[in-house]
Amino acid sequence: MAKKISIGIDLGGTKIMAVVFDRNFEVMATSRVPTEGHRGSKAGLKRIWSTIESAMDSAGVTKDDVVSCGIGCPGVVDFSEGVLREAANLGWSDVKIGKYLSKKIGKNVVVLNDVDAGTYGEYQLGAGRGAYSVFGVFPGTGVGGGFVYDGKILRGKSASCMEFGRFRMLGSTLEGKLHEPVALEGLCGRLGIASSCSIEASRGNANSIMESAGTDIKKVKSGVIKKSIEAGEENILDIMNKSIMYLGVGVTSVVELLAPEIVVLGGGLVEKMPELYLEGLRNSVNKYGSKALSESVSFKVAEMGDLAVAAGAASYAKAK
Repeated sequence: MAKKISIGIDLGGTKIMAVVFDRNFEVMATSRVPTEGHRGSKAGLKRIWSTIESAMDSAGVTKDDVVSCGIGCPGVVDFSEGVLREAANLGWSDVKIGKYLSKKIGKNVVVLNDVDAGTYGEYQLGAGRGAYSVFGVFPGTGVGGGFVYDGKILRGKSASCMEFGRFRMLGSTLEGKLHEPVALEGLCGRLGIASSCSIEASRGNANSIMESAGTDIKKVKSGVIKKSIEAGEENILDIMNKSIMYLGVGVTSVVELLAPEIVVLGGGLVEKMPELYLEGLRNSVNKYGSKALSESVSFKVAEMGDLAVAAGAASYAKAK
């Protein structure tokens, strides 16, 4: 007798994770491997499928048991054709992921943007359960955004949208061309924050960062930043407060345009410093937004963790 399972895949810049869910979306098994995107999309597709097979083997199921399957991908996707149009952090473009996996599994596979999938996962199964609309904000290496409105992912005619990290703001920066507006992720993503923290460390204003990471921005992770703040290094706290304020300005614009019921915050930075983000974003939206709309939105920390993208992709595919 078929077990009626759903499969969700999280295709990330560094990892591929496949998750097998039962009919109640309890996890039956997972499998995870490095993405190795530099090897190209053809090798990547084979790694995705082998990861799915490994997860199914661990769960004791076969593709005959699959009733729905979805994958969340980094970058812009074509919903209707199941194509990953562009994934800058993988170096892939125009990859027919949906067609490839559908042929392997024997079921139609839904292809989503990863942050859309993560936001949908929180909407259905996590911090956004029961809400009419949810805006997902995920500061990580960059800044991801997704929006679910009355059960539907906000999207273009065929392409994914809500590239929130590309939201442009006026201000000064050493990145980009002269007079080019600043991208939000340059101010609010971990790499931008780490760069500023490394400068403070080199100036002698963040000894804990210098001791644990030096001035290598790749080593200035979210946990390193948190420890610096806990050590009382005020310059690092100032950097975080300014970054969160800028993020709040961007969030305010979305609140004004779409009036989400809940803003769900996720990603590594938020996981390490949830209260700092919750308080900072509330303050920014209350300060810069219209009173009626700012008072109607709630801010919550994501609940699904690493499972958000896979769970969202699988549950969206099942709903389709």
